[in-house]
Amino acid sequence: MQFTYYGHSCFSITVNGKKLVFDPFITYNELAKGKVDVNSIEADYILLSHGHVDHIADCAAIANRTGAKVICNWEIHEWLNKQGVNNTHPMNTGGKWDFGDFSVKCTVAQHSSSLPDGSYGGNPMGFIVMSEEKNFYYSGDTALTMDMQLIPRWAKLNFAVLPIGDNFTMDAADAALCAQWIGCDTVIGVHFDTFGFIKIDHEKAVEAFSTAGAKLHLVPIGNSLIL
Repeated sequence: MQFTYYGHSCFSITVNGKKLVFDPFITYNELAKGKVDVNSIEADYILLSHGHVDHIADCAAIANRTGAKVICNWEIHEWLNKQGVNNTHPMNTGGKWDFGDFSVKCTVAQHSSSLPDGSYGGNPMGFIVMSEEKNFYYSGDTALTMDMQLIPRWAKLNFAVLPIGDNFTMDAADAALCAQWIGCDTVIGVHFDTFGFIKIDHEKAVEAFSTAGAKLHLVPIGNSLIL
């Protein structure tokens, strides 16, 4: 599988030839300027963990340009439909759906969720994406929560994508503990450095995972990683 990082919590993963884009926030990310062209991003599916603007800002533009199906919770589904994005598949925490090339199970995320206009954004979620190729977990924005210990019951993971920026989400130490709970020693860090509140010490973050027996990948914006 190829992981491509677009900055903040936005990335794409190719699963069985389908391009899955997660939490698109590029246009307003100063760190992505000159490194990522939002108009060149291809997508067959867009997965939204919650409604905050730093996870949804470019969703409508990418969805309308590419025709991608948007996987999200019910409230975001309704909101996007009102924005003219109609190719949506609503889900909610605990639900699972087979999309043919892969299946998605929605997991608990301890966070908040509101939409850019201030309306209610429903429950934040994480996603376990399962396929014949590989399985991975994207937690979305979340605190460390005991619910993560359920994940190995549902899937044997090849890698995980976890926030490490602290302040709004887990820090690297909590994310390293999460890696142990979910039985996954390969982690890609997201949701760090974008704003002053979430700037991190990269060396200390990598060390926190190494101490826990896991490998943390900090992929430069615009770069890819084969997993």
